Amino acid sequence: MTAETLIVIAKEPVPGRVKTRLQTEFNPAEAAALARASLGDTLAAVRATDVRRRVLALEGDTGTWPGFTVVPQRGDGLDERLAAAFEDAYAGTPMLLIGMDTPQVTPALLQADWSQYDAVLGLTEDGGYWCLGLQQPDRRALVGVPMSTEHTGKDQLTRLQSLGYKVLLLPTLRDMDTPADAAALAMMYPALRTSRLHRKLQHAAHPSLLFEKALEGAPVVAIGTDGRTVTSLSEVDRWQAPADAVDHLALSRCEGPVLDIGCGPGRIVTALAERGIPALGVDISAQAVMLTNERGAPALKRPVQEPLPGEGRWGSVLLMDGNIGIGGAPEALLRRCAELVRPDGLVLVEVDPDDNLDDPAPIVLRSASRRSYPLPWARVGSRAVLRYASAADLLATEDWRADGRAFLTFRRCSTSVLSAANG
Repeated sequence: MTAETLIVIAKEPVPGRVKTRLQTEFNPAEAAALARASLGDTLAAVRATDVRRRVLALEGDTGTWPGFTVVPQRGDGLDERLAAAFEDAYAGTPMLLIGMDTPQVTPALLQADWSQYDAVLGLTEDGGYWCLGLQQPDRRALVGVPMSTEHTGKDQLTRLQSLGYKVLLLPTLRDMDTPADAAALAMMYPALRTSRLHRKLQHAAHPSLLFEKALEGAPVVAIGTDGRTVTSLSEVDRWQAPADAVDHLALSRCEGPVLDIGCGPGRIVTALAERGIPALGVDISAQAVMLTNERGAPALKRPVQEPLPGEGRWGSVLLMDGNIGIGGAPEALLRRCAELVRPDGLVLVEVDPDDNLDDPAPIVLRSASRRSYPLPWARVGSRAVLRYASAADLLATEDWRADGRAFLTFRRCSTSVLSAANG
């Protein structure tokens, strides 16, 4: 005896509502895409299995799913929804229900012979189960079994046996719930669409995602196109620590109010507030803005190229920690800074200690398991920054060094003044 009805129980792959545990390394849209691929692989295996009926018990927009009779899920908890799926799919013959989280499932597994048994159960490595087969619906077999625990599979087996069912155990499979699961399945089953998508996503993470993971404590480094680590762009621990002595030397030159571009987790804005200097941080990372706010300092999630509060009235604009490289176009960024400060305002730039460096090549962020796509960036020393600043109508007023770090300060001035200064 084999199942004559195959039931797939699934959620519509909506970002933010599926595969939330994958979101430790993937954003909601990427996690949903992996869920969609896993569902696609599962449905393909079911379509390739010789059975009379194929049913999709779906939570979400039912839509059209070729080859499947679609029924909406009903019931409060997962145990009730599983029981209802068996009831809604029953056509008088044995049924096998599977989830959408084991894309490696095969027609051979789905056609297992359990003619000598009352039920069939396939456990998963994380303590759950990937399939359950019943000859007919039986709510007693499911309702009240604790779901989504480390012992759900054992509890389900115990429930079946307590009802007098003779149970055939199928091979244990691995669910795709965590990034480690997804990586392992991609390695073991490279031909799956889930695996192909995983390989693509491994090298195409959004840089802001990995930056936010770094702020959460994950090991992330910046690397250049030559494959070498860019140390100055990988110092997350220093960014998260309180401002150090060199930072305070830089801030002693600031005139309020101060705008900190690329504020990160807010150490500079916080230090300015402690000095009684009004300041605002801006960053494109929601995590960075949240961390800055948690320090009690104001920050705004917005790219520097978009309209900002107080344009043309800031006393000082800061580009610390190599942020002169934002966007890969230092001259354009300096022009933007000149627009933001007041007519006599100050622009303070931390440059690379190598005076001769002028590298517009993008960088890549790399975590233990993912790489970002190339991020437009520039690494520039003092000579290049002085040249770019002159083109942006900024007059250099100071070049100073401390503890291996290098800084330039500029004043916004009119073209005529700048021409006279350049002699």
